[in-house]
Amino acid sequence: QKRKVTSSFWFCSVCFTLPWQCFRALCCKGPPPPRPEYDLVCIGLSGSGKTSLLSQLCSESPENIVSTTGFSIKAVPFQNAILNVKELGGADNIRKYWSRYYQGSQGVIFVLDSASSEDDLETARNELHSALQHPQLCTLPFLILANHQDKPAARSVQEV
Repeated sequence: QKRKVTSSFWFCSVCFTLPWQCFRALCCKGPPPPRPEYDLVCIGLSGSGKTSLLSQLCSESPENIVSTTGFSIKAVPFQNAILNVKELGGADNIRKYWSRYYQGSQGVIFVLDSASSEDDLETARNELHSALQHPQLCTLPFLILANHQDKPAARSVQEV
């Protein structure tokens, strides 16, 4: 006797593949590869906007931002990388300790208040030159951010 054999297959309604192929595609790849992490140091005088910048990058509320005393560390997530940023306080009595936090940095963010007084701008210029010449930083990429461009007294890039 001949028997007619029929087989029925069902397909995944999402990817239209056989069930085992769908399972394998979804589950057997393992976790996504880790994103690379980069260690940065963020420096600048008090009131330049370092904490506000990092809060904005981390999508945190701009309310209740307090000037950093000492240092803080924030992980800033991006799609393809994570930036571990050490923000160093910019007060006179703290700046002399900045160099103790430079080791292991892979880049520098220098934030300056483009609407600050001439004296503060000169102090910021001196601190920037000092950082650019520091042996642990002199070969690293620098991002110099002229903050507070929305203020009426803000200087242009050329003036800074």
